Amino acid sequence: MAIFGKKEQQIVMDGIWNKNPIAYLVMGICSALAVTVKVETALLMAIGTSFVLSFACMVISFLRNYIPSNVRIIIQLTVIASLVIIVDQVMKAYAYEISKQMSVFVGLIITNTLVMGRTEGYAMNNPPWPSFLDGLGNAIGYSGMILTVAAMREIFGSGTFLGHQVIPQAFYQAGYINNSMLLLAPGAFFLLAAIVCLQRSISGYKEEQQ
Repeated sequence: MAIFGKKEQQIVMDGIWNKNPIAYLVMGICSALAVTVKVETALLMAIGTSFVLSFACMVISFLRNYIPSNVRIIIQLTVIASLVIIVDQVMKAYAYEISKQMSVFVGLIITNTLVMGRTEGYAMNNPPWPSFLDGLGNAIGYSGMILTVAAMREIFGSGTFLGHQVIPQAFYQAGYINNSMLLLAPGAFFLLAAIVCLQRSISGYKEEQQ
C-alpha cells in the first residue's frame, strides 16, 4: 500500500478544502472567533491545534481496539489533555507573552469540537496512518481559516500585520479609519460567515437532504 497514494491525498484534501472543518462541518468556531484579533495568536493556536489533532487521532487509532466503548470518551479526553499540556508548556517556555494573551484558550483545545469530532468520528474507526492524515488535513484546513480571519481582522481592524504597520500613514492623513468593528466578536462572526459562504460557493457545497 502506498504511504501517500491517491486515497491518502484525498483524505488530506477533504480536511483542507472539500470538507473543511469550519466551512463544511462548522467545528472549532469558538476558537476561530476568540484568538483571531492578531495573527500571532492565531498562528500559535493553529500550531498547537495541529499538533494535538494529528497526534491525538493517531494515538486513539492505535488504541481503538483496546478501548471499552463505555469509557472511550474519557480515554480520548485523557489523550487529548496530555497533548494539550505539552503544547501549553512549550508555549510558556518559548512564547510566554503570547501564551498569556491566549489565556484559557489553549486549554480549551481539549474540548474543541473539531478535535473530539475527528477522534470519535474517524480515528475510532480507521487505521493509524489514515487517522493521522485526517487529523493533519483537518488541522491545516482549520489553520488556514483562522489565519485568514486573523489577517483580515488585524490589517483592517488595527492597520497592522504581525505587529507591523502595513497601512501607510498617508491613508490616515487622508481620512482613513480602521474598522474597529472587526476587533469585536460580532465583526469577526460576520467576517467568518462571509469567508465560509465564499468557500462553499467555490467548492460547490450542497446541503445534504435528510
